[in-house]
Amino acid sequence: MKDAMYIPTYADMLSAHERIMPHIRRTPVRTSDYLDELTGARLFFKCENFQEPGAFKVRGAANAVFGLDEAQAARGVATHSSGNHASCLSYAAMRRGIPCNVV
Repeated sequence: MKDAMYIPTYADMLSAHERIMPHIRRTPVRTSDYLDELTGARLFFKCENFQEPGAFKVRGAANAVFGLDEAQAARGVATHSSGNHASCLSYAAMRRGIPCNVV
């Protein structure tokens, strides 16, 4: 595990992207003329709700699950969340074929 004060680098981000790419969907960016007019700004909406489990949190969950070494993965993962995080963690665990306990 990395030091708690570790600041991720651009290379770390690229590595994470490669690690999770097979397990996430490329999601669209949408705009809304109505909301742009209402706010006086140009707004962009990243549709992460189109991910398989329905939330952007699948990116972090997949990175965590697929970043585990084999010994760690064999022990499975757990979460005390019952919301999007739990859904995304269980999805990533299923994709890796490891146990996931949701409390």
